[in-house]
Amino acid sequence: MSDVPLHELRLLVERATGNSARRILDMPGGASTRRLYRVELGDGRTAIGMYVPDATRPDEIVKLSEDGRRWPFLEVRDLLAERGVLVPAVLGEACEQGFILVEDLGDDTLAQYLSRNPGARERLYQNAIRDLARAQQALSELPASSIIAARAFDHDLLFWEIEHFREWGLEARGIELGPEERAEFDAAAASIARTIAGWPRGFVHRDYQSRNLMVRGELQGLFWIDFQDALLGPRVYDLVALLNDSYQTFERRFVEDRLDEYARELGLDRQGRERVGHEFELVTVQRKLKDAGRFVYIDRIKGNSSFLQFVEPTIEKARAALGRLNDDPELAAFERLLDRLLG
Repeated sequence: MSDVPLHELRLLVERATGNSARRILDMPGGASTRRLYRVELGDGRTAIGMYVPDATRPDEIVKLSEDGRRWPFLEVRDLLAERGVLVPAVLGEACEQGFILVEDLGDDTLAQYLSRNPGARERLYQNAIRDLARAQQALSELPASSIIAARAFDHDLLFWEIEHFREWGLEARGIELGPEERAEFDAAAASIARTIAGWPRGFVHRDYQSRNLMVRGELQGLFWIDFQDALLGPRVYDLVALLNDSYQTFERRFVEDRLDEYARELGLDRQGRERVGHEFELVTVQRKLKDAGRFVYIDRIKGNSSFLQFVEPTIEKARAALGRLNDDPELAAFERLLDRLLG
């Protein structure tokens, strides 16, 4: 913790709560550069301090921009709360120093909770599907100045993410592509990116999965976290993150039932439901390949090997989705390419 200015967090705690920080505990982190701390207050309560170090990525800028825009986390949080989504309350802000202070929702992510209460899985995933569909409807119109409306899953981003898999999920693991295989891979990546980028766009959380949903008593609903990267994209993107979660395994019937519920929540007819299913499979290919490459990248570049256990299962999710899309000649060719490369 020596590289983090915790004295600034102590000052923020005192200013925001009127209490001193009795103890500051480092919390386990994920794949992001953000750091989280549980602050034990003098009156027995707790809060969470989020620290975002200076970074070159645009979505992790610490300081206020020249036009005075707040951190994406804060801007998106306020919009979600306004539209009825459960999100943590903000207790205080010190963006210039790299900190914000938020409500402590506890330790029960959906993943953690289900590890102890597996019988609640269907009920909680039904809630997650309902919440997502309703949020998409509530967020169908965004403020013109919203940072969400300023960024999107366009062709270039989607293509880059699939190429990220080629670079890290294949080549970094010693799976070399010859010139013809590279051209075939690039053509498939471009086709997938072009197709997805051509669909209507709406609100996308971007990482709506079991580690980013908090259970705070089943009757209170699921709280959303880690939403600062929200952008515009295909309606099924968050469905893929949730139902093809790299950290969970579901039977096919479970996934289909949740897709049925999503379609009913949106009032889709049979044709609309079939379309959702097709979109779901194609975005699964794109998202899961990106995820697998990212897990290797996190190990090689950031020195965090904890995600390597998910690389192969995540690739298999993408390959299974390709197998369900084999009526498309281009995708069938891509499936054969991956079969040759991966065995």
